Amino acid sequence: MPEIETLLHQVVPAVGAAVSAYGAAVLVRAEEEAAGATVRLGQRLLGRLRRRAPEPEAIDAAVAELAEADGDEDALAALRLRIRQALMSSPGLRAELAALLPPPPAGPTPGVHVSGSVTGIVSTGHGATNIVRREAR
Repeated sequence: MPEIETLLHQVVPAVGAAVSAYGAAVLVRAEEEAAGATVRLGQRLLGRLRRRAPEPEAIDAAVAELAEADGDEDALAALRLRIRQALMSSPGLRAELAALLPPPPAGPTPGVHVSGSVTGIVSTGHGATNIVRREAR
């Protein structure tokens, strides 16, 4: 069963995009041809959340607040909290949402961890080439 943090990382941006695109109307608006894949996914996820969450009115209130706040980070965080609470209380809902999402990338996400200060080049990637041009003195 997928971890809650992994689901939140995938669900919240899609639901947030749907709310940004349609505002509070996302709660009742039918999918449109012109809607992008992320918005359609967000609508499906939100619909499932509203049908299966123990307190769908809390999800609705957070969506309405986000729509009114026009993408404010705090309002998005409040929606994330409501979605987290729904996922924590329902393993079945976690499985249903995971089935709607593409699989998360396998393994650790690429990146560089730096401890301390770095004075040179940090480069990742297959076949990366770094060229340092020094100014003439």
